[in-house]
Amino acid sequence: MISDITLGQFFPGNSPLHRLDPRCKIILSVLFIVAIFIADTPIAFAFLFLVTLFLIIISRISAKVIFKGIKPIIFVVVFTSLLNVFLTVGKGAPLVEFYFIKIYTEGIVRAIFMSLRVILLIIGTSMFLTYTTSPITLTDGIESLLSPLKVIKLPVHAFAMMMSIALRFIPTLVEETEKIMNAQKSRGADFSSGGIIKRAKALIPILVPLFVSSFKRADELAVAMECRCYRGDINRTKLVKLEYKIRDFIWIFVFALILSATILTKFLPDMITRASEVLDILFYHI
Repeated sequence: MISDITLGQFFPGNSPLHRLDPRCKIILSVLFIVAIFIADTPIAFAFLFLVTLFLIIISRISAKVIFKGIKPIIFVVVFTSLLNVFLTVGKGAPLVEFYFIKIYTEGIVRAIFMSLRVILLIIGTSMFLTYTTSPITLTDGIESLLSPLKVIKLPVHAFAMMMSIALRFIPTLVEETEKIMNAQKSRGADFSSGGIIKRAKALIPILVPLFVSSFKRADELAVAMECRCYRGDINRTKLVKLEYKIRDFIWIFVFALILSATILTKFLPDMITRASEVLDILFYHI
């Protein structure tokens, strides 16, 4: 399970997504996230599902790798879905009623929408931010977009560097965790049997060496940066300067249309109802 985590990994390639400007990808991610949280109808989720599928196809990244990365969050998705099913109170009569347990149609619909929202959110943003964008390029994009905040003396470069380092070391921490778990298993540790409390206690021998290793790695990174005379963005130049191209503006325009279409689906049922009422009135008078 640990080795299945692909969050933070970069897969080099030459797909249309790989060639986009990192600033464009960040803007597209924001538009996609807004669209995901605005969606609340089956039409909207079906539309965004097709958009996500299109991103997977043009990224030329194996679908097996992408869906393999979803496995670690399946428990979270199932848990939140069950909470929505059992805790949502509907307006009508419950579909299932057993003692104090009541399941309404609204709860099932909300659970399905919540699951789709989480899965599409992770896949869509990963396609833009990590799978097709290197950490260094992503850092440059974040710093460029936040550069206007330098006017109010905010440490934009430091913030962008921290984010890129965090993303860069996610696969490293995952690999380190897997090594520690294998070492503990060879000493007779059991992480798969017993209840939740027993499994949580079994994780303590993993967390202690993992934290020690993480702090040691952070200290070594800080020393390495100091030895290379790293001074943040003071008198710092760029080897590769970011430049917007026509394709970047086309992608932003298309995703702005996608966001607009998602918002439109919220009002589509009312528009259809009103249109049908108007047609009924016209046919009645004719």
